[in-house]
Amino acid sequence: MNVILPPDLERRLSAEAAKRGLDVEQFAVKVLGECLPADRKIEAVALLQSWIDADDTEVADQKATGDFLIEALDVDRLSNRKLFPPELKGVTW
Repeated sequence: MNVILPPDLERRLSAEAAKRGLDVEQFAVKVLGECLPADRKIEAVALLQSWIDADDTEVADQKATGDFLIEALDVDRLSNRKLFPPELKGVTW
């Protein structure tokens, strides 16, 4: 793919690439990669796969962390009503 840039933009791109010690093409790819939104589908698949691949120790650690967080949120509430009541576990959260 070739992109025709206005002369001023091409000059600025070349100057910035030179400052960073990259050729213009490398720098353009880097800038575009940083500016364009990530492919959320690929990220979601990778996250799900990491959960599938997690060993039992990691899963236990994550569960313990989640349980601690839920307990801490319930303890620090101003009202007596729990944010995460045990009878609704698996139903609403």
